[in-house]
Parts: sequence; C-alpha cells; structure tokens
Amino acid sequence: MFTPIPVTILSGFLGAGKTTLLRHLLKEEHGLKIAVIENEFSDAGVDTQLLGDEPVQVMTLSNGCVCCTIHADLTKALYLLLESLDSGEIAFDRLVIECTGLADPAPVAQTFFIDEDLRERYILDGIITLVDAAHADTHLEQTIAQAQIGFADRLLVSKTDLVDEATFNALSERLTRINRRAPIRVVEHGKIDLAELLDVRGFNLNADIGGMTLRPAAPAGRSIDRISSLVLRSDQPLDIDKLSTFMNDLLEEHGKQLLRYKGVLNIAGEDRKLVFQGVLKLYGFDFDVEWAEGEKRESVIVFIADELPEDKIRSGFSKVAAD
Repeated sequence: MFTPIPVTILSGFLGAGKTTLLRHLLKEEHGLKIAVIENEFSDAGVDTQLLGDEPVQVMTLSNGCVCCTIHADLTKALYLLLESLDSGEIAFDRLVIECTGLADPAPVAQTFFIDEDLRERYILDGIITLVDAAHADTHLEQTIAQAQIGFADRLLVSKTDLVDEATFNALSERLTRINRRAPIRVVEHGKIDLAELLDVRGFNLNADIGGMTLRPAAPAGRSIDRISSLVLRSDQPLDIDKLSTFMNDLLEEHGKQLLRYKGVLNIAGEDRKLVFQGVLKLYGFDFDVEWAEGEKRESVIVFIADELPEDKIRSGFSKVAAD
C-alpha cells in the first residue's frame, strides 16, 4: 500500500516569477525531498536538436531534491518518476509541477483524476498561481491568465515593490472578483513561507471552510474579466435529489466553463455536512462531519467560471430547497 504523493501545480503568466520561486524552493535546506517537473513541452519541436533524444531528463540535486525536465507527455513523466522511485534510483515525497506561462492548468489537474493508476500514487494538493503586480493589467487582458487565477487555491503576487499601494489594492480587488476563495499572499524575490505552498489541501473533500475562506468582493460595475466567481448561501435545508438534478443540468450545459466549484451543504434529514467540489465536469462529493450543536446550518457554494452563467445558477439553486 503506497502513501499518495502530494502534488502542487505551479501556474502563472510569463515573467510572473515561477522559476525564481522554484529556485528558492529547491535550494532551501527544508529537509523535504521534492521532485519538480518543469514542463517545457513544445508543439513545434524546435528544440529537439538542442535537447537530444530523451523526452524526459531527471537530475538529482545536492539537497536531495529531484528536477525532471519533460519534453513529452506529462503522464509519461509521472510514470517515469514512479518507476525511478520504486526502483530506488531517486527518492522524493512531494511533487511540484511548473506549468509554462501560457498553459491552462486544467489538463494538468485533470490528469490526477482521470488516470486510475496515477490517482492511487499521487494526490493533488493545490494549484498555486503567481501574479506579476507590475504587469498584471496587461497579462489579464489574456483569458488564459484570468483562468490561471480562477483555478488557484493560492494567489502569490510578485514584484509588489514595483507598484504603489493603490495599484496593489486595485489588483487585489480584481483578483478577488475573479477568485473569491483563494487567499492572496505577497512573494518577495521567490521567497515565501513553505506553508503557503505545501499542504494546501485544496482538493480534499472535507468541510474545512478554511479551504473556502470567501473574501468579500469589492462592489464594482460590469466586470472587465471573463473569469469571475459567485457565492451562494441558503439557510434552508436542501433536497438532495433536487440538488443532484441542478448540478447535473448545470454541468451538462456549462461544465466546460466551470473552472472550480465547491460546496458545504445542509441536506434535509441528514446530520452530516455534504461536501462536493469539482474541476470542469469532474467532481466528487461525500458526507463529512456532523453539524455541531448550536452551529448555524448554512449551505455555501462558490463557483468560479468563464463567462459565469450567474442567472442560471441563481435560478437553479433557488429551487433545491426541501419542501
């Protein structure tokens, strides 16, 4: 029986500081054995002559960390690391995957849900997105940069020394409108407390509202961003059959738009909290701990989506209360 290896996905637009952060992570004497996959996959294959024939290259660093550069399918690299681990060639107990600046984190995250063998050996811990404070306005003109923020469990803002306080505050408000559930932290020249990167448990199915610290969004007019978030609450017990119908219909029509979603719900006739969360059309749910005596039984759901179908979500959720 294997203990699943926690996986952190490191995302962020070009120049946001992912490499600087990784360098800091790999050089620190933290006592952790971290494997890092640097995804340098190129569709054009223009680097073939420079890189040689090996699509996956693995190098062990002096402090015991492992660096793996891939120019092939991510799944292949993940299996190669496991083979090397099981044979004793390398040792690691955590994995960080650095996405390229223009990469969508969704396919990387889905890899750990779809492949059953990988699901047994790895567990997705969280998606960390770096945001360049000095160039955020330009970067956020690209939908992929907004999506990277929408998928995140943590937002790390770099280069804050290059902007004034008003600019940083405006950026924080904008990030909050895109993603209400991801805490915002400042990273200085790649340095940040490891607790902000590891053991995030962003994909755990539990009722820890710490994973759903929903920051209040500043009032604003029509959002200029395609990606935005919506929080719904209800004091009424919910009918589980109506809830299932609501979610199935929503995912059938808008599943590809729903980047991340999570709910902690009060189900009629049930003393335990129902927890569900998903990425796009892939989601899971389970009953967790019982509601504490005297605890307010409030259902909370957060959706982060591309061109959020807010009216449809509000309308559908309003009909799931138990009769």
